[in-house]
Amino acid sequence: MHEQDQISTLLARLHAASPAGFAIALHVRYTAPRYLFQSYRKDWLDTYSREGLVLHDPVVRWGFSNDGTIRWNALDDPSGVMKRAAAFGLCHGAVIAFVRNGSRSMAGCARSDRELTDDEIAEMKGILEALHDLTERVETLSPAVHMTLKQMSIYLTHG
Repeated sequence: MHEQDQISTLLARLHAASPAGFAIALHVRYTAPRYLFQSYRKDWLDTYSREGLVLHDPVVRWGFSNDGTIRWNALDDPSGVMKRAAAFGLCHGAVIAFVRNGSRSMAGCARSDRELTDDEIAEMKGILEALHDLTERVETLSPAVHMTLKQMSIYLTHG
């Protein structure tokens, strides 16, 4: 299986585990990821962007300063970003973050119907680690795969 197919398969597995959507930032350097995959609803992404919520997002803040996992309901959210997200069906979720080989990757994964189980969070962490490893060295990816990943990074259709 080619890298692109492996990555697509992993993203599909993550989407199945977090049906309300996810945001994955792979290989964050300074403040920008090499690849950003988002499957949250477009109306939430538009609101999030228009109102500059990234500056107050406890998922992002926790992902930049911690390694491991945490459920959204355990995050400190003085600006009410998570309450706003819940209005868009992002009611329950988890943050996953780690640094490997000097490169940070993180994800926020969501469900609308119930809390994620410990096993589901562990599976998501494994998927994020596999995506991190598959995309670690951009120079080992073919130019076509790198371009496809960049195009996929813009927005994954949530349906």
